[in-house]
Amino acid sequence: MLQIGDGIACFSVVFVVVLLVTRSAVCSAVLTVSLYVLLVICRYPKVPSSRVRQVIRPSKTVKTGGVSVVAHRGGGHDAPENTLAAIREASQNGATGVELDLEFTADGVPVLMHDETVDRTTNGSGALSKFRFSELSKLDASAKHRLRETFRGEKIPTLQEAVEECLKHQLTIYFDVKGHADQAAAALREMYREHPALYNSSIVCSFQPDVIYKMRRADPEVVTALTHRPWSLSRLGDGTPRFSSPWKHHWMQVLDVLLDWAHHHLLWNLCGVSAFLVQKNYISQDYVQYWADRGMEVVSWTINTEVEKQYHQHLLKISYITDSLREDCEPHY
Repeated sequence: MLQIGDGIACFSVVFVVVLLVTRSAVCSAVLTVSLYVLLVICRYPKVPSSRVRQVIRPSKTVKTGGVSVVAHRGGGHDAPENTLAAIREASQNGATGVELDLEFTADGVPVLMHDETVDRTTNGSGALSKFRFSELSKLDASAKHRLRETFRGEKIPTLQEAVEECLKHQLTIYFDVKGHADQAAAALREMYREHPALYNSSIVCSFQPDVIYKMRRADPEVVTALTHRPWSLSRLGDGTPRFSSPWKHHWMQVLDVLLDWAHHHLLWNLCGVSAFLVQKNYISQDYVQYWADRGMEVVSWTINTEVEKQYHQHLLKISYITDSLREDCEPHY
């Protein structure tokens, strides 16, 4: 059964399709009014801008012109990604915050992991969803890292452990939720209840609008953001098609166009998000201004070269997410 967040997203897609195929002014007017009423009834208001600024541009960023530097997956080039070691290394290297990926084990324990499998980062193999936490805790999270000798034996941490480590080092947390909307919203709600400091020092982000909508429903006081990369449904991050079937690829391109429209004209308002996390290739001064006019912050990812960092800090003046905070190292992923 569709939840309300899913229903809204579906409605927005149908709305756009009907507007494109019909020439009836009456039909268009009825749909527009229906959509407006839906927004009024179902939307969540944004959290106060003062608290959003405290999260996105905390006082510690005064020396950098109010621009936060956030370690991607804890700074996956400087230490094994999504580990306590990465969090400590990010703090030591001067990060304002860390971006961490939330996933779940077979027995429902919230842990830090980006992929659906453990193969890329650990000495294990298989789907994360098949591992109980007792089994996952035996893996070495540094096994595939370039500095594995330095961080040998580093474990996959629980969400609880990661939050406590970040609070200890006074780091802002960007919780990146890949899916499991209900499960993630419940787990994060408990974290906020146990650690109220998170309300002023964290933000929940996701590519999936239903994740954000359900998070706002679980706790309307949480600062949230939509993550966006154009053509993400039809293409992988390197630009190659996700699907070998030409028909499916073109259908996904159509959905990409509709999703882009919905993100920029509907879903941000419906979910009451406070920021947009956007892939760096699609950011410009005009784009930043577009969202500023709507009271929204823009955060860019993933910024790795010194030229890019200077551009974001001094010209765009927006916070950014990076794989490395070490001045002597520019990762090229």
